[in-house]
Amino acid sequence: MASNTTLSNARILVVDDEPDLRTLYELTLLREGYRVETAGNLAEALQHLGERRFDVVITDMRLPDGLGLELIQQLRAQQRPERCVVITAYGSAENAVESLKTGAFDYLTKPVDLKQFRSVIASAVQDPAPRSTPVGRAGSPPPESSDAVLQRLVGESDSMRRVKERIVKVARSMAPVLVHGESGTGKELVARAIHANSHRTGSAWVAVNCSAIPESLLEAEFFGSKKGAYTGSTQDRVGFFQAASGGTLFLDEIGDLPLSMQSKLLRAIQERCIRPIGSSQEEPVDVRIISATHKDLSLEVLAGRFRQDLYYRLDVIEIEIAPLRERREDLPALCQTLLRRIAFEAGIPVPTLSKAGLEQLSQDPLPGNVRELENLLQRAVALSDGDELQLELTARQPLTQDASFLDSGPTPLDDDQTTIPSDLQSHLDTQERDILIQALRETGFNRTAAAARLGLSQRQMGYRIARLNIVTPHSGELSDESL
Repeated sequence: MASNTTLSNARILVVDDEPDLRTLYELTLLREGYRVETAGNLAEALQHLGERRFDVVITDMRLPDGLGLELIQQLRAQQRPERCVVITAYGSAENAVESLKTGAFDYLTKPVDLKQFRSVIASAVQDPAPRSTPVGRAGSPPPESSDAVLQRLVGESDSMRRVKERIVKVARSMAPVLVHGESGTGKELVARAIHANSHRTGSAWVAVNCSAIPESLLEAEFFGSKKGAYTGSTQDRVGFFQAASGGTLFLDEIGDLPLSMQSKLLRAIQERCIRPIGSSQEEPVDVRIISATHKDLSLEVLAGRFRQDLYYRLDVIEIEIAPLRERREDLPALCQTLLRRIAFEAGIPVPTLSKAGLEQLSQDPLPGNVRELENLLQRAVALSDGDELQLELTARQPLTQDASFLDSGPTPLDDDQTTIPSDLQSHLDTQERDILIQALRETGFNRTAAAARLGLSQRQMGYRIARLNIVTPHSGELSDESL
């Protein structure tokens, strides 16, 4: 795509088999000043694409001779620059996620809201190249350049190079990104780099620590509230979604979000609308969601602490940051960068880390990763008497476990206490089935009493009996073989 693309000369291809909708989209775009061509099926679309380049391709998911995803796949295979916007049926979350994974820039759901339609297309036609002088919001400092933010991700190890390459690649779309890594690895820096390399770099950046907000305030903080919505509410309150309008909303420690709030967040992401507390109407929102966690959300889903549908919506694209102990070759560059920053803030010359000190660090597990490394260097600078730093690693309390076991949960059992199953879900199902059968037997197969004993509702008990295929006297003869 030419770097000088503007709203007035952007060329758009609309692909839809319904003439009325095709005309509606065409007229809407023509009023915005775009040059528009249309196609009624996949073959016509490919013919148009073979004749000329477009800035944006808008395609329905289902076409008479194929799927819109096939169009996206062909464009990606040919390394075409067109940005694709997919229109899916209402509630087809799986289709929307699949389109983003395939390479779509964004998606819309039917019936299409024309205001949102215009906003998404305006975002898609913007120049994807880094802007030399981006303009931020009034009163806010100009954003850092994309190169400057990427340079803050220090390290040239294979894992860090892969992270940087993925950042540049995924920044071009609207697909939600889940950044996973241990505490202190730099998850927020990765999220900022995605924002800085996207077309939203001149718009708002809002970072939220989900674990730091009291549960009672979550809804008001996320979605805002209207004046008089609750006692003491003397004016309208802007939530995170409204504050991030047109930009990026970063949800740090998303794994700590309570289940009650997870369902509301899911709706906001799916429908792209929010309802402030005290309001009778929903408001459309235009934000790119990036989330981060140190937890394994797939295990959280199995444990019932995280919604599976929300997990699939957030984990469209995943970026994994390796812990520092797995990329020791990055230590010298990291130490140099951190020492320059510490010296600048203290107004002193940049100290030198001795080879012995660097060797000490390379042998230390550093479970706190880059954050712990910075703390160690700050202490060394503060206690230094000369030009060369000497680290005092023994001054801190040694940690007995790798960082992978620090975050939460019980201490792993020794090998002689248990065997790690090859199929975790099957192992858990077998254990759950045995416990349910024991409870049923001890209560004379009274489901209500067994459910109460296990702390379950009757519905939960019935669901588990059906899922685990437990035969009870109420559903047939109970044989020793089945139990």
